[in-house]
Amino acid sequence: EVLELLFEVLFPGHTGNKAVTRSNVRYIVGDLLSQIHVQLVEQINRAYQYQCRLDNCRRCNCRMRAEKVAGELLAQLPRMRERLKGDVRAAYDGDPAAKSYEEIVMSYPCITAIGTYRIAHELWVRQVPLIPRIMSECAHARTGIDIHPGATIGANFFIDHGTGVVIGETTIIGNNVKIYQGTTLGALSFRRDERGRIIKGGKRHPTIEDDVTIYAEATILGDVTVGRGAVIGGNTWIKESVPPGMTVSSPQPDLVYRKRETGRKKKE
Repeated sequence: EVLELLFEVLFPGHTGNKAVTRSNVRYIVGDLLSQIHVQLVEQINRAYQYQCRLDNCRRCNCRMRAEKVAGELLAQLPRMRERLKGDVRAAYDGDPAAKSYEEIVMSYPCITAIGTYRIAHELWVRQVPLIPRIMSECAHARTGIDIHPGATIGANFFIDHGTGVVIGETTIIGNNVKIYQGTTLGALSFRRDERGRIIKGGKRHPTIEDDVTIYAEATILGDVTVGRGAVIGGNTWIKESVPPGMTVSSPQPDLVYRKRETGRKKKE
């Protein structure tokens, strides 16, 4: 519910939940912000209380911390809105099928996924437990796009179609990047301690520099860098860094064409 209210603020009127006009938009947005603040403080407070129970903490004031973080998130909404406007523009410029910005906002799954990521990321960098991951999974369930809130994503980001896209926690994506469905920006392997347990943290996902295009079903694994302006072809498997301006593609498969026989010829 908090996510739906936040999207109503970021794109007033586009969800269809409220009739927004030029004359009432300030009042509607003000009322929405009030609702968001109350509900967000309550949810963040619960998340902090959960973490305190795990850590056996008895000293911190969870509600005060929640109010501070909620206020900081709301203060970031104008900047977040500008970023999302750039993402919508990138989708319009990058998809010849797009007829208008409104169509993109109301129907493109990438806007739901990227918008949710940009909200969740603000909570992630403030070390709010649980909620950023819950938000990301809400978007994942709706769109099929899995963006970890810990990833760092620049301006004018476009995911075309989107189904099956995975972007890992320590991924860094620059500006003006376009990726297609089925792309994985994942980890190659995990370091383990002497007892065989996975060691948490550390950079383990790719860095994608500015102006990169990654086509469908490409898999880029590990702490590698795809240089500025590179193009990654579809169905490629990359485990090494790619220099700027390079195009990477897989060899063409050998196709076999057979003329289909009719039923009469088969019987003869």
